[in-house]
Amino acid sequence: MTRLATLILAGALMGPVATAASQPPVERTDQYVDLPSGERLFVREVRSPGGPAEIASAVLLIHGARVPGVASFDLPVPGGSLAADLAEAGHAVYILDLRGYGGSSRPAAMERPRAEAEPLMRTEDAVTDIAAAIDAIIGWSGDPQVGIIGWATGGHWAGAYAARYPQKVERLVLYNTLYGGSREHKSLGHGSPLEDPARPGHFNAAAYGAYRLNTGASLLPAWDNSIPMPDKASWRDERVKQAYVEAALASDPTSQSREPPSFRSPSGAMADSFELATGERQWSASALSMPVLVLRSEADFWSRPEDALAIAGEAPQAELVAIPDATHFVHLDRSESGRAAFLGAVTRFLAPSAASQQD
Repeated sequence: MTRLATLILAGALMGPVATAASQPPVERTDQYVDLPSGERLFVREVRSPGGPAEIASAVLLIHGARVPGVASFDLPVPGGSLAADLAEAGHAVYILDLRGYGGSSRPAAMERPRAEAEPLMRTEDAVTDIAAAIDAIIGWSGDPQVGIIGWATGGHWAGAYAARYPQKVERLVLYNTLYGGSREHKSLGHGSPLEDPARPGHFNAAAYGAYRLNTGASLLPAWDNSIPMPDKASWRDERVKQAYVEAALASDPTSQSREPPSFRSPSGAMADSFELATGERQWSASALSMPVLVLRSEADFWSRPEDALAIAGEAPQAELVAIPDATHFVHLDRSESGRAAFLGAVTRFLAPSAASQQD
């Protein structure tokens, strides 16, 4: 195997990307994975009927810290479904909600006032859920290995799983992912609201509790602030923005019981992220024996260049792609705002021909 650790400007990778108008509609099937605890995981399967799924690997999409899987990856508007794009490329695509998110079981502590428990769903819990989902997907798809795409904290969780169970991962995409590449982070690290003011260097668990409440409006400022132009609609389709907010709120059946409406998300992701933002790693990229694509948007507010460089430098088969001017939400931005470059890089990396070239 050859080592790949090259920085590529993603504009050179755009290539042709299929459009929804030229493809048959995808089929969606919602399924559940039962856990030994009696809890269950929600998994959506997205396929293109009659497509070449038998020659392309199954792919699992893992959401980030706040918004669950369907709202992140399968919005019902043009340009809003990464899952449909990958299905049209021939993959059987699976979207997971970790426990505490979306259609999956919520821990009992999420039914109580949020300050009554420690932050829920830490890395170890996420790895347990991903392991159960991967085992189910192997059975459903017939593939002995599964590709994984993890966005933001989902990339951290995906990396932790893949480092522990490399034999079950065919290819891994880590997208705008923290890794502990630096001890400094202006919005998540020392001096940020995530740090306990009474115990510097520790996560502010008392302030965050077991879970957070998120309004629709709270999803937009970081996205808006990273778009490099005053007219946000010229960079991001307003239909995608609205669908994202609506789907996030709809993911929690209790959201309309509060004013303003808000959805719950476990706080463990923020505890994990504080540790990573202050340089404390929770897994080792050197254990990633599969091909790894490290994607980073140059205007990302979550990950840092040092994170991407560290993963690419340590993983034995890593490729690093930087997408110029792109935001943290590049897969939901307009095609010309980096989405086409992102999708081109991902589909090329996951293509069966790419896999055969490195065998």
